[in-house]
Amino acid sequence: MDNFEEYKKQNEPEKYKKAENWGIAIGLQQVDGLTPSKYLIEIAKNNIEGKISIDEANEKISRYYRENPAKTLKEHNEKEADEVSARITKLLSTHAFSFSPAELISIHKVLFTGILDDEIAGKIRTYEITKKEPILNGDTVIYGHSDSIKETLDYDFSQEKQFNYKGLSIKEEVEHIAKFVSGIWQIHPFGEGNTRTTAVFTIKYLYTLGFETNNDLFEKHAQYFRNALVRANYQNLRNDIAYTMEFLNKFFGNLLLDEKNLLDNREMQIKSINTKEAKSSQKSSQKSSQKILELVSRNPKITTTELAELLSISRRAIAKQISNLKEENKLRRIGPDKGGHWEVI
Repeated sequence: MDNFEEYKKQNEPEKYKKAENWGIAIGLQQVDGLTPSKYLIEIAKNNIEGKISIDEANEKISRYYRENPAKTLKEHNEKEADEVSARITKLLSTHAFSFSPAELISIHKVLFTGILDDEIAGKIRTYEITKKEPILNGDTVIYGHSDSIKETLDYDFSQEKQFNYKGLSIKEEVEHIAKFVSGIWQIHPFGEGNTRTTAVFTIKYLYTLGFETNNDLFEKHAQYFRNALVRANYQNLRNDIAYTMEFLNKFFGNLLLDEKNLLDNREMQIKSINTKEAKSSQKSSQKSSQKILELVSRNPKITTTELAELLSISRRAIAKQISNLKEENKLRRIGPDKGGHWEVI
């Protein structure tokens, strides 16, 4: 991503814009763990410097992979990263845009034709999906049902078209846009390439709304953008996790309002469900242990059966708690089980 910084520092708007577009395009490959090849960087620099057009850049990359077919997984990943990056750059170099589901689908087709299967590129998915998310500890967002994607897209776009921004503060406008983008992403119209398509659509839509955008955010924080979309569309009430726009609003605040929010993926990591349950169990165990010590102090001859009844837990649980207290040197038994008594240390 630092390959094009030299061009951004030069006082040449055309080179700056080209460098920015290439930076965004390459940065967005992060969301699927893809890294472009050195060959792409060379082609990109030639385009930025005006030696070749963006169409020539796309043709050179396509020809390179026709002549050097990818064989290993690494080569396949580089091929996808290179070709999709070049196509994104071309899309961003023109402001032609139509606010419609058809435009979203068209962007996906442009980006992934010849890369994804013909049944996938530019086609609304016809199957259900789940995706294990690292920030959700392997859980998944609930995505839109395949049978209703078209209708849901049409509805969301019609609502956005009719929405009246008049009277809203600039911050309220930005938060509304973030919510719209979040909804489109969650519908997940495409089986693969959904986030990259959503990002390109979002950037082009923001152009039409007249926003000056800090597109370095998509270049340097593409993974944060995706994780923020995940958190905006995930809830698990059993574990006190609710939908939150906090992180996506931070991203859009930096993107459009020149805010300086810290964009840290670790903030979005939910606590492990198992860890939460373990902590809850540990806290409950500590309370029980303390209660046992209190009851034994009052009545040193109390039995385990009586303790179980008073604490409403099983005799086995009481026995385990007592064993732990003995090991921690907090409680000891004086004399035999029958006729003896407890002593709190």
